[in-house]
Amino acid sequence: MSRKVQLADGETSRTACAKSLLRGGVNEATGELLTSRALTERIGWCSDLVGGMVADLLAAHWNTKDVDALASGVDVGGNRLPSNAWMACRRLGWSVEVPESIQVHDRIVRMAQEQAGRTLRSVKWRADVTAGVIATWPEDPARRTPDEWDQVRESIPGGEYMPSSIIKGRTRQIAKFQRQYGRLPADLFEVESQPRTARMLLLAACDDRQGTIERADEPGRALLRVKLPARPDPRSYSDWTWVSCPISLPSTVPAGAVLHLPTLRINDSRVYADIAFTHAVPKAKGSGHTVALGVDWGLNTLLSAGAVRLNDDGRITALGAGGMFRAAGVLAKQHRLRRESQHLHTKAVQYERLIGDGQDHALAVQLQVLRDEIRHVSARRSHLNDSLAWAAARWAVDQAVAAGATAIYVEDLRSMEALGMGRTHNTRMSQQVRGQIVDRMRHLVAEIGIAVVTVPAANTSKHCPQCLVPLRHRKAPNRRTTPGWKWAICPNPACGWQGDRDQGAWRRIAARGLAHQTKTICDRDSGTLMVRKVVDKFEAKAVISTAVETSPADRSKTGPTRPRSTRPAPRRRGAPSTSLTAGRRPEGHANTARRSLPRAAHRDQGVNTLAEHTTRPHRPRGAALGAGFHLHAHATPPRWEHILEPDVTSGSGSLS
Repeated sequence: MSRKVQLADGETSRTACAKSLLRGGVNEATGELLTSRALTERIGWCSDLVGGMVADLLAAHWNTKDVDALASGVDVGGNRLPSNAWMACRRLGWSVEVPESIQVHDRIVRMAQEQAGRTLRSVKWRADVTAGVIATWPEDPARRTPDEWDQVRESIPGGEYMPSSIIKGRTRQIAKFQRQYGRLPADLFEVESQPRTARMLLLAACDDRQGTIERADEPGRALLRVKLPARPDPRSYSDWTWVSCPISLPSTVPAGAVLHLPTLRINDSRVYADIAFTHAVPKAKGSGHTVALGVDWGLNTLLSAGAVRLNDDGRITALGAGGMFRAAGVLAKQHRLRRESQHLHTKAVQYERLIGDGQDHALAVQLQVLRDEIRHVSARRSHLNDSLAWAAARWAVDQAVAAGATAIYVEDLRSMEALGMGRTHNTRMSQQVRGQIVDRMRHLVAEIGIAVVTVPAANTSKHCPQCLVPLRHRKAPNRRTTPGWKWAICPNPACGWQGDRDQGAWRRIAARGLAHQTKTICDRDSGTLMVRKVVDKFEAKAVISTAVETSPADRSKTGPTRPRSTRPAPRRRGAPSTSLTAGRRPEGHANTARRSLPRAAHRDQGVNTLAEHTTRPHRPRGAALGAGFHLHAHATPPRWEHILEPDVTSGSGSLS
């Protein structure tokens, strides 16, 4: 089976992952049907063998020298290292010692080397950042001077565009180590211990002698064959048998996608297969966009978005008033779980202080219960954030598809820090799921060829979207009692724009993205599209235009003039009302020729209605009870009708 995708013009390959649950399998040697529990047990035995090798390999090479050697890309002889981590480890001579009493295939060793090599490659970036911060340690770690900021950015590879929050986070980590030991650490590997090993099997590092995956005859089905141990300590190769596992492919896997060997992992006594697949998708472009969607972040209103169009004459106009993604209920639950988690952590710290070094303390059992509850609340928060991120990303992508946009411009808020706004407000801002939303947004738009581009967030809510004049923020005119300053008014008399500051922000973001299309670059490390700097020349054009130039209508005569009557119809009746309607609502302007009143007027509200036959009490219902000039009036019998005599001389005929 070919693992390559055939691409046409304007297409590119996309590799994604879909999760599927393994519900059982069949032992091919004996024909025994394996239940979900038995299959989980066998995969657990294999993952324990791999995990032990990974831990030994990480412990032997968790140092700066070996990580730099692996990240350099060349071996001792100067030859280029392969892209596969397991092959690179073997080229460097990093072998794994297998216990003498255990007999494993070479593919099991490959999986261990692949997992350890990926972990060591990923730590290289953190090691460089930590080394740069240590080399330029400031006099006051809590507050760097501008010169010290320049020095630390120069010492870090790619530090010119690195968010300051990352550098501050590493600085706090090193400062904690300094307070504890009274000195600066030598490198990252002295600050951080080796990570824990996950229970998983990276079948991608193996060949068809360890695992295969093929599509079944039924659509949406696949068959995974993997060689697993029949006992926790296999003594010979005969203890390894082939197991066939039917898989139901999720609906997100296209019918023509190429399947790759999955990663098997155990979670809550269940085995999940993360199936990688590759298929052809439209290629997203970084420039040449005419319709784009701007997305602005908010604290209470999570997303505000709207579409703009770049016209042929260079003007940028807004397409509609935009929309907002409100998740007040989910955010309220999120904040409640956050407060509960903080309370549990505070209580656990107090218990640890009371217990001290004593292991037989009476509070030890309660402390373990608290820790279990903390993990449970953390899992709920993680699941809630994941669901919220998917919902918000899907909403933004749907807005772009409905508007026909080819690009989505979002704020680059990686460097945003919550400072000076109060403890609760700072915590709410720092725990937003903005990064997850952008990642899922990129995942969703990759199938339809829409580009997601990050733009600088400076002054998007501060300046007017129509004239770039600094706005004045105040309370909304229709919400005087609501705290906050979300309403923005432009002080420029020639402009006069006003509205919600988030509505103005997405206009600024979309206009800035369209104006800086030629400055869009693709990050070499992450492969994401971004605009790194704001250019004044392009920023002056990033305004929303409201004046629409229209050509004057052609008033040339094309036919005879329509004749007009010299005697227009009278505006009111000349005849007086009858005696039966005296003291009640007269005919007024009602047309006596039409049979029924418009807007489903009440059947008792005709022009000659008498009040005597109305049996139910008077209950006006607004415009549905009237027509014509009295849309909001409802005629009622006067209180004095049984006292006054009918007036037959009145000829007013109308109440107007």
